[in-house]
Amino acid sequence: MSLPECLNDMTFPCLDEAEFRIPTAEDLGVTPLEEKPKILLLYGSLRKVSYSRLVVEESARLLHRMGADVKIFNPSGLPLPDDADDNHPKVQELRDMMLWSDGQVWCSPERHGSMTGIMKAQIDWIPLALGSVRPSQGKTLAVMQVCGGSQSFNVVNQLRILGRWMRMITIPNQSSVAKAWLEFDDNGRMKPSSYYNRIVDVLEELMKFTLLTKDRSAYLVDRYSERVETAEQQTKRVGKRM
Repeated sequence: MSLPECLNDMTFPCLDEAEFRIPTAEDLGVTPLEEKPKILLLYGSLRKVSYSRLVVEESARLLHRMGADVKIFNPSGLPLPDDADDNHPKVQELRDMMLWSDGQVWCSPERHGSMTGIMKAQIDWIPLALGSVRPSQGKTLAVMQVCGGSQSFNVVNQLRILGRWMRMITIPNQSSVAKAWLEFDDNGRMKPSSYYNRIVDVLEELMKFTLLTKDRSAYLVDRYSERVETAEQQTKRVGKRM
């Protein structure tokens, strides 16, 4: 897949370069990864001027600057859950991106006090298991939201519940941008603000957690109950052959 179009503009007018840090495995005291961390970004609005998309694009630039490979899923054309087969092209595209990723960023507007249906539909199309593979388990996750009015945390709280249900490692930090329509210029770039600084905080933390956990996620999510179940299934299979 081609790089996100937003990476054509890799300027950072809001960034204080003297204080910007790129997280590294060496600084964390862990073995460097053999490849760049792969981060998938999802947004929750299809409006022509979508502030959740603009936040995701700003995040993609920063993550790329921090050394990550990034992909952004465009939810336009994704059918409603259960209204199409699993082999629908947009469903397959989303699931392939999910499997590709090591970590993710989810950003949704708040609508009627909740995440949008567009955001929830993307998560609902991701099963807990694809054959023997759990596509979301053990991946890191950062959650963000944009608000049309005063600051709220309804959406990030809901996204945290979803992240836990999807067995993802959801980082402690989060971002909520109030009155998002005031925070972007005419070119769709974010203006300097504490909201921008918080987004940088969140992405730094996401990169750190991804560097820490990527090569250890299988161990981190290994479960006693599943080992017991697997052992019982194996015993039954062996018993049938005798």
